[in-house]
Amino acid sequence: MHAFLIAVHVTVSIALIIIVLLQAGKGADLGATFGTGGSQSLFGAGGGSSFLGKLTAWAAVIFMVTSVSLAYLSSKQGTTSIMPSKAPVTAPKPAIPLQAKPAAPPTAPKQAPKK
Repeated sequence: MHAFLIAVHVTVSIALIIIVLLQAGKGADLGATFGTGGSQSLFGAGGGSSFLGKLTAWAAVIFMVTSVSLAYLSSKQGTTSIMPSKAPVTAPKPAIPLQAKPAAPPTAPKQAPKK
């Protein structure tokens, strides 16, 4: 079930991207360029809902439902990630404890002989 939902989710998300990119922006008609405003006055200033608009709405609903379903299923499994977890790596303890070397006494710098 989990793999099926992931496949549907990825497919719908790609379709949603394509559908949104296919749509024309608001005011993209030639009349809006010259300032005539609402050239689609039959349905009012906002225009009617197109087929791509309805398809976008349905794809968005399916995307949201699969998102919530995947979140619910992953919370039931007790995992927070789809990546497999690895055990933490710890550094090995040294067999012999390291001891600090005693500091050497400071030496005076040699002076050049006077002539």
